[in-house]
Amino acid sequence: MLVTRPMPEPVAPELLAMLLEIDPVTVGHFRHWGFVDPAIMPVIAGRRVVGTAVTVMMPGFDTTMMPYVLDHVRPGDVLIIDRLGDNRHACMGGVVALAAKLAGVAAVVIDGRACDFAEIRQYDLPVWCRGDALLTGQSVALGGALNLPVACGGVAVLPGQAVLADTGGVLVVPAEDIAAIHATAMPMQTLEPSRLERLRAGEKLGAVNGASAKVAAALARQQGRGDGHA
Repeated sequence: MLVTRPMPEPVAPELLAMLLEIDPVTVGHFRHWGFVDPAIMPVIAGRRVVGTAVTVMMPGFDTTMMPYVLDHVRPGDVLIIDRLGDNRHACMGGVVALAAKLAGVAAVVIDGRACDFAEIRQYDLPVWCRGDALLTGQSVALGGALNLPVACGGVAVLPGQAVLADTGGVLVVPAEDIAAIHATAMPMQTLEPSRLERLRAGEKLGAVNGASAKVAAALARQQGRGDGHA
């Protein structure tokens, strides 16, 4: 069965600009959901991209939805592809990568495999996937979906959510959360250079990040209860 839904509203450009300023690792210090399985890795390292999630389901060897989706994507969209458990068939290769690049796709995130990595790099299309495969899909139009909720690397993704991807992996967040994430992350990123300088000046890490004080306080509480060690 094939199912299609309308394209989602794009995430506002000003929100995507805010998201692009954020290091996803910083977000990992205070938020613990929305991070795609790190086994889904970049084909091209050293990139950081943001965009609007367009969700795709493709079962097994049936990759019919991919060309169809590329007739509808807009510049700046990020394709989030749920392979529905298939980890044997490549759902995109060089031809699809070129078509996606020409359509303005910002990135492709596949919970599964791709092929023709050399061509993907040649066409400069940021792709995250579980690795390459020689076994390719076919256009048989048995099943698939566009813009339904999907699962990608253990993360539930809705069409229209925001995607931030870099060398470290992929983060998916609701657009309405970006401002709050930015407000928390940016001061943390601003603080890091001063911490590095304190370390170079001879301070110990536990003192710089406050961990030593926390351990001392916890030990004092334990000793007060009689369960600490001398």
